[in-house]
Amino acid sequence: MTTQFSFSKVENKLLPGFRKKLGAAESTEDVKKFYVYTIQDLFRQAFSGKLNLEYGDISLQPDQNQPFALTERVKEHADFAVIWKNSDLSHVITRFTETAIHRYKHLEKNPAKTESKIRM
Repeated sequence: MTTQFSFSKVENKLLPGFRKKLGAAESTEDVKKFYVYTIQDLFRQAFSGKLNLEYGDISLQPDQNQPFALTERVKEHADFAVIWKNSDLSHVITRFTETAIHRYKHLEKNPAKTESKIRM
């Protein structure tokens, strides 16, 4: 029998700050940036510092079938497969991804709001 890990406490700790950052996002690039920073923090806590994501190790891909991508460096890490398979980490990342994509699409549909914020 394998041990199950849960990262919902980490998710609940990061979620309010993530939502606040997304609310302040002025462009789709801001959304991508805040998403990456939050997932980096999630991984730092989930892997107890054994796997630190670099900025390019995860990306938000709102127009793809797979809405986020991890690099091979991450997937090949010794602890990654065990934690990914025996935890709710994939579900936590999916929820963060869905929230980011929702904000991304909103900003993409309303570029006038973004431009008016930038000009102020």
